[in-house]
Amino acid sequence: MGAPEGTTTVVRLLLRYLEQEGVRHIFGIPGGPIISLYEALAERGAIAPVLAKHEGGAAFMADAYARMSRGIGVCCTTTGPGATNALTGLAVAQADHSPVLLLSAQVPTHQFGRGAFQESSPERSDIVAMFRPVTKWSTMVQHPDAAGGVIRQALRLMTTGRPGPVHVNLPCNFAAQPVPDAVLEARRFHPATRPVDRAAVQDAARLLLAARRPVVLAGYGADLSGAAGALRELCERFAIPVATTFKAKGLLPEDHPLSLGVFSDSGDPAVRDYVAGDASDALFVVGSSLGEASSAGWDPRLGRKAAFLHCDIDPSVIGRNFPVDAALAGDAAAVLRELRFAMEREAQRTGAARREPDPARPLPPALAPAEPFAQDPRGALHPRTVLAELRRALPRGAALFVDNGTMRSWAGRYFPALAEHGFFVNMGLASMGFAAAGAVGAQLAAPGRPVVALVGDAAFAMNGMEVHTAVEHGAPVLWVVVNNGGHGMIHHGERMLYGGRVSSSLFKRRLDAAGLARALGADAVRVERPGGLAPALDAARRRGVPCVLDVDTDMAPAPPMAARVGAIRREFAAA
Repeated sequence: MGAPEGTTTVVRLLLRYLEQEGVRHIFGIPGGPIISLYEALAERGAIAPVLAKHEGGAAFMADAYARMSRGIGVCCTTTGPGATNALTGLAVAQADHSPVLLLSAQVPTHQFGRGAFQESSPERSDIVAMFRPVTKWSTMVQHPDAAGGVIRQALRLMTTGRPGPVHVNLPCNFAAQPVPDAVLEARRFHPATRPVDRAAVQDAARLLLAARRPVVLAGYGADLSGAAGALRELCERFAIPVATTFKAKGLLPEDHPLSLGVFSDSGDPAVRDYVAGDASDALFVVGSSLGEASSAGWDPRLGRKAAFLHCDIDPSVIGRNFPVDAALAGDAAAVLRELRFAMEREAQRTGAARREPDPARPLPPALAPAEPFAQDPRGALHPRTVLAELRRALPRGAALFVDNGTMRSWAGRYFPALAEHGFFVNMGLASMGFAAAGAVGAQLAAPGRPVVALVGDAAFAMNGMEVHTAVEHGAPVLWVVVNNGGHGMIHHGERMLYGGRVSSSLFKRRLDAAGLARALGADAVRVERPGGLAPALDAARRRGVPCVLDVDTDMAPAPPMAARVGAIRREFAAA
């Protein structure tokens, strides 16, 4: 379909902007109203369409693609149910601040309100309004001439300040309309900004140098800003130990002498006590909004420090849950660099002695002695055996995507993350099925890096069909399916809350994950005894093809979730 000289079409203009952003894959499922986009993709050839099995899986793949590449992820759907199927994926991206663009199609504007097939216009289900609560911006292209401005605004909003998803709804009668063939350079409409409040940095420098036992709690915002190097330099120079939130696990490698591991209600109690309790007198929170998960259930001890410092790109979250003594609104990487220089200057001015690491701090997770546990006499693997063999088999730089359920709690505490940007979990909305699908997008974003999805059988059941997507694209993802017979987290919660009187979470028939994988064209291995997972992983990595490792796992051990169950019990009692 041609366009007059000096013009292009709306969908081709969109693709040129995405190519400029470095996008190389777009995840989705075609349909009549969006077919012109697929025509333009085939014509230009720079961005490969990835045919998902469900639009929710497409959104998860785009999200993981963005997380892995540190760029943006893109997914597309047809109108109506195609778009609504992606809603959870955009809500996950919003909760975890992932820059995802959803392009949804719409019926022709002249058919609005007439009951067109799968219509989701403002006259019917109003898909634009539906996405507003779960995106930074949800809009419809109102006219072909407005398309360029809408695309630029979407790209700017996704990546400016705290990142997040954007939804653009495109009526199909506009998609192939001619528009001026002009693309602005990215630097001209979303320039990089690194805000720093220098006065606040100076206050923070004085407070940290005056503290006897300061500690850093680093959140996912520090990872988003690429602050790992700046954080490490600051903490090594001033001997400050570092704990991370769950989403930021591995930001400081967990075999580093100053690493404390994860601060969480499912983490090591010694770490919780050190960070929140009297062992530390100053707390510096970097890149976390301190919601329930990242504050160990809003541990009240956090607010009783002699000094509480908080850095975040969003000023509205600073002081929201805990009172602060120094508020550092700005980009984490820029703030940390300025803070190190300010502390150097302040130390020279005051003659402060060089601080030694606190010998009473908890050991780094990778160096701490293993706690004993009982192995299932029937031979099924204990969850910690799964994690130990997984850690032994994976190279240091592998990327592990952990799904929600029991293995999330086990992995947070017992899987040492040894590489920055190597441990991924969606904690904001905690949607099951994210890793099962998202790992495919991550592998396409980083084809040379080992990518492993650690998923429960219940999470695999939700999005395991995306194994077929990996097979079709030759993405050598490894799925480690922890097969324990159902929804383990719910099972243990029911047991702890109701003493076994309620049981609604176990499968009546175990999922045959290996058989399903083979039917989808992937390799599959059943692991039924301790010692079998590590060699099976090694062999699968050498084959370099998608592979599902179906691991017979003991359901009996309860994950570290007692604190969470206690919080639920208190909420029920309060109600």
